[in-house]
Amino acid sequence: MANQSHITIFAPALSQPAGEPLSYGGLVEAIRNGEAQELLWDPDLRKVRVTLLGGRQSVVDVFPENPVLIQEADAAGIPLTIQDSRQQQALTGLMGNLLLVVLILVGLAFLLRRSAKAANRALGFGRSKPRLRAENDIKVCFEDVAGINEAKNELQEVVAFLKQPDRFTSIGARIPRGVLLVGPPGTGKTLLARAVAGEAGVHFFSISASEFVELFVGVGASRVRNLFRQAKEKAPCIVFIDEIDAVGRQRGAGIGGGNDEREQTLNQLLTEMDGFEDNSGVILLAATNRPDVLDTALLRPGRFDRRVLVDLPDRHGREAILNVHARTRPISPEVDLATWARRTPGFSGADLANLLNEAAILTARSQKQCIQDNHIMGALERVTMGLPAAPLQDSGKKRLIAYHEVGHALLATLLDRADDLDKVTLLPRSGGVGGFTRFIPDEMVVDSGLVTRARLQAQMVVSMGGRAAELVVFGKQEITQGASSDIEAVTTTAREMVTRYGFSSLGPVAWEGDQAEVFIGRDWLQQRPTYSKDTAKALDEEVQQLAKQALAKACDLLSRHRPLMDQLTDELIEQETITGDQFRAIVDRYQRQTAPPDHHVGTGQTTAVNCLKASPRPHPASEGAGGGG
Repeated sequence: MANQSHITIFAPALSQPAGEPLSYGGLVEAIRNGEAQELLWDPDLRKVRVTLLGGRQSVVDVFPENPVLIQEADAAGIPLTIQDSRQQQALTGLMGNLLLVVLILVGLAFLLRRSAKAANRALGFGRSKPRLRAENDIKVCFEDVAGINEAKNELQEVVAFLKQPDRFTSIGARIPRGVLLVGPPGTGKTLLARAVAGEAGVHFFSISASEFVELFVGVGASRVRNLFRQAKEKAPCIVFIDEIDAVGRQRGAGIGGGNDEREQTLNQLLTEMDGFEDNSGVILLAATNRPDVLDTALLRPGRFDRRVLVDLPDRHGREAILNVHARTRPISPEVDLATWARRTPGFSGADLANLLNEAAILTARSQKQCIQDNHIMGALERVTMGLPAAPLQDSGKKRLIAYHEVGHALLATLLDRADDLDKVTLLPRSGGVGGFTRFIPDEMVVDSGLVTRARLQAQMVVSMGGRAAELVVFGKQEITQGASSDIEAVTTTAREMVTRYGFSSLGPVAWEGDQAEVFIGRDWLQQRPTYSKDTAKALDEEVQQLAKQALAKACDLLSRHRPLMDQLTDELIEQETITGDQFRAIVDRYQRQTAPPDHHVGTGQTTAVNCLKASPRPHPASEGAGGGG
């Protein structure tokens, strides 16, 4: 029993040592011969690691219960250590359990945190989140807004009140509580509202009306209340609501006149605007491009007292806008922005900004240092006609399109009331446009919005130029569908002349009104003709007569100038692009050579010419042409 003191319990790990392993018999023999110096036994692994003379170690497989080994080790006086691997297993299990507990606690904390955030969102769901700009933080002023001088003058009173309120209150004046900015998209309504805040140096709240409306009932009204409560705390300030028609549409327009969430939001908005105290320092600016759909209660005095029209800029306004955007771009000294302002009628401020941006992109692509006229021209064609396509290769199709475009351009040059020709080209554009003819509208007509009957008739004749050229040159059986868009434009113009403008034999009667957007449930069922079937037949006959007269006059002019049309077509096929000045120079030279001294083109009555019986020219190609201009 004394030898049992050599038996200890230790827990190091067993590993296979270097050298040739012993067998069980070899281990017992080594113990008996005194060659073993130390034994390490792991009953769970059924292995014994023996240290021999010279420090060599070996691992031997044994049985879990081996009294012989213990007896031999005791008899030889060799230290025997028994490894208890249960302690290591228990420690490993404990660590695994602790890790599992830690993971559970972390998961619970994450879930509780997300639940807290969701609760916070639920509690703040009715709070509006307007974008607040502090006073003197807005750098935009009236100098950065060009082309809308009338609107800026209207808003000068708002700026003066925010800067000097005593000047108005001392004489009992009340500043308008709300100002509605009305105008087409891209005219600068939002920029103008920011400029008012920048000039006045006050806080500026901006939010879109669509952010008020939510799926849940009452959320929109709650957000409206929260917005005006924040505004009153920051007074004097400006509250700007963009696209207010999203919540301000007329009430009772739905099927059955339901009381939906949008109407609840509108009702709350009406109440809050009435809740403004006189001269409280909170001014509401709103923008929309659909004032016709707004509720009448929203537009009454005391809510939106002023309606400021932010219309498309005129020629001088477009030039000022181009100068503003040219400050940050290298423009060549040869570029005349006044000329480009004249060539872009109907462009809004956003369109002009996009035009110069596209020109800058083309300049960078061509590795130039400044923007030149050709870059602006490429940008203009890109934004109006689309991306360039592959040039036409088929000579027959190219000639057919050339005659089509020359028909438009020649009629515009011959008629006094037509718009000036800017460019005619055969270079195709994406979208199936094989070529196009661009005109410069009369500035007086664009600015005033008034158009005469003679000008409308001239426009229809020019629009029929493509079809008339095909009839005169190729005959009735060889016309193509390339004039489909031109015929649609003529039909629309002729119908407006008959049904809205009173330019027909039926008299000055407006048979149809503006085709505005209908409200389902209120106006939908009323969209029926208010005239009889006989009147409808008469209207259709008048529209047909106007369209036929336009085509007959186009055929008459082109037939009498057939040699000139052939010459212009050959010139266009050779050059592919002819500017308006070049085109007019060719026409003037031809007229001086052929026209009598007292001949004046474009006036007088139209000669009755049957275009369908014109002498046809052999068709140059068997396939149809692309889209016309």
